[in-house]
Formats: sequence, structure tokens, C-alpha cells
Amino acid sequence: MKPLQNTIALVTGASRGAGRGIAYELGEAGATVYVTGRSIQGSTTDNRPETIEETAAGVTARGGKGIAVRCDHTDSTDVRRLFDGIKDEHGRIDLLVNSVFGGSESSLPRAGGRRFWERRRNTGMR
Repeated sequence: MKPLQNTIALVTGASRGAGRGIAYELGEAGATVYVTGRSIQGSTTDNRPETIEETAAGVTARGGKGIAVRCDHTDSTDVRRLFDGIKDEHGRIDLLVNSVFGGSESSLPRAGGRRFWERRRNTGMR
């Protein structure tokens, strides 16, 4: 039995970098891992090649169960939908790893010194 079998994990920002690496390790330990981000097949962030589907497949290939869910973590509706979906499916999250990055990617509005969750899309809202 793997040490994290029957563990429900969520790794945000898992399309690349540290998030992807952590998701892979959780998969190696047998966890069910929800991997989130904005980069999906056919629509990647800043034309980077990595996607959440690739990360989910890597989790599964390592012995866990990878589940890709597209989520823009700057959008509270997306975040609520994500958590509600996991709750409906499993009733819980055992492990949460926040690895989202909103930095200076061209897909986000300029920060203006604000935290990424305080930003608004170009909707005229401030």
C-alpha cells in the first residue's frame, strides 16, 4: 500500500514548476491529485507548452490518480466551482498545496502593487 493512498489532494498552479513537481510526488505516493491551472490543451498561458492535462497524466503514470480541472484562481467563481466539485465527489480535501502564480504573465492585468486575488479582469471594475 502506498503511503498516501485514499488521500485527496489539491495542487493549485500545477501545470508547471513546483506545482507540477509536487503533484508528481503526491501521485508517486498514491494520492488522488486534483491539478489546477489556466493552461489547458489548446489554450496555454503565455504560449507555454505545459498543461494541467499533462500533469494529471503524469500523476496517474506514477501510481496516483490525476484529475485536471481548469481554474483561474483570480476568479472567485472558478475557485468556488472547484471546491464544490471536489466536495461533491469526495466530501473532503486532505491536503492542499497552493502554488499559483499571477506575477507578470501577459494574461493578467497589471498588478499595480495589488495581490493577485485583488485584481480584476479588464471589465472596468476596480
